Amino acid sequence: MESVKDKAILAKSGFIILSNAKTRDKNETLESMAKSLDKNRKKILEANKLDILGAKKLLQRGELTDALVKRLEVTDSKIDEMILGIKDVIKLEDPVGKTISAIELDSGLELYQIAVPIGVIGMVFESRPDVIPQIMSLALKSGNGILLKGGKESLNTNKAIFEVLRDSIKKKSIPKEAFQLLERREDVTGMLKLDKYIDLIIPRGSNEFVRFVQSNTKIPVLGHSDGICHAYVDKSYDEKKALDVCFDAKVQYPAVCNAIETLLVHEKSAKKFLPKIGKMYKEAKVEMRCCPVSYEILKDLKVRKAKEKDWSTEYNDLIISIKVVRSIEEALDHINKYGSHHTDAIITSDKKAGEYFLNFVDSSSVMLNASTRFADGFRYGKGAEIGISTGKIHARGPTGMEGMLIYKYKLIGNGHKVSDYVGTNAKPYTHKKL
Repeated sequence: MESVKDKAILAKSGFIILSNAKTRDKNETLESMAKSLDKNRKKILEANKLDILGAKKLLQRGELTDALVKRLEVTDSKIDEMILGIKDVIKLEDPVGKTISAIELDSGLELYQIAVPIGVIGMVFESRPDVIPQIMSLALKSGNGILLKGGKESLNTNKAIFEVLRDSIKKKSIPKEAFQLLERREDVTGMLKLDKYIDLIIPRGSNEFVRFVQSNTKIPVLGHSDGICHAYVDKSYDEKKALDVCFDAKVQYPAVCNAIETLLVHEKSAKKFLPKIGKMYKEAKVEMRCCPVSYEILKDLKVRKAKEKDWSTEYNDLIISIKVVRSIEEALDHINKYGSHHTDAIITSDKKAGEYFLNFVDSSSVMLNASTRFADGFRYGKGAEIGISTGKIHARGPTGMEGMLIYKYKLIGNGHKVSDYVGTNAKPYTHKKL
């Protein structure tokens, strides 16, 4: 069996060829991948059944959470989404080789800043086999090699999807070697040591898992360790919008990083708004953990009292912490203190309050009268998503293909030499934009 280092070397050599592939070849290969997923549904679904059976045993032993089991499940509709995601990537403009900027240093000496692939990207993720077609399609279109490592709970599904996609590659300009699947647990720690061959690591999983990756590699890491998102209902608000947004942001899919974990409500809105949203949450089986003020308002719904740790907890479940605040400033202080700079929303009919919130919340995505669940690469029109970054270097927020690109400088001259531009008779630079 090939070692993780062997696979990284193969991916590196494949990347060099792939980085120069023509757009037409890339798009035709992506189309072939989409068709192959459709034709091989039975293989994928059967592999997923094996993983689900194993995952349920792990769940019973407490080795896996219910949220991860839900993320693991693949259905026909999820395969449809995978296919749609690949087709959306086909529609995206090929960014490789695009000129970002151009400047004349002197007559006949021109400098171009050109978009290029990063190189080899290591993607480590838990559950969610749909990550594989997302990342492979984006890596292919952006000219990057990729090493994929999923959790043990999704091994059969990951392998089936990966084989279906890689076997569909027929063109010489799209080398199969650029795409590698890692299957052993020890491959994760092995991959984190390969800074000579791997250029970027993207972890997707639990807080503890992402922190482990960040703490055990010299390779740059793109990602986020927490998804502690908030919705704040201001003193002036449209009731229907507030109920719709706050319910959707928690209940529509609670096991994801862009679902809200804390609801903040202005004290002037609390007595009217909280009983209504509380009833909706109760009917949806959402456990509510409340501050003293919200507890008194909602205690008839058999809510719990919040503890300090609740404000900084990512539940990924039908649990929400609720706090009444005296002002928008207090809401912002709470979000910037306890939040994870991921996604936060305000529901208000006050334009100035909305602008204030959008400007002063230090998060990668901020929403006005819209659910935090929109913070997603597909919904942002990126075709698919490699992850959500809460960092402030290279890429931020829901990150699509742009997060897999960097740039190089190309200097075009005609025998130019630096010695002509130094000393007493130095030639001047023109530094003229082209």
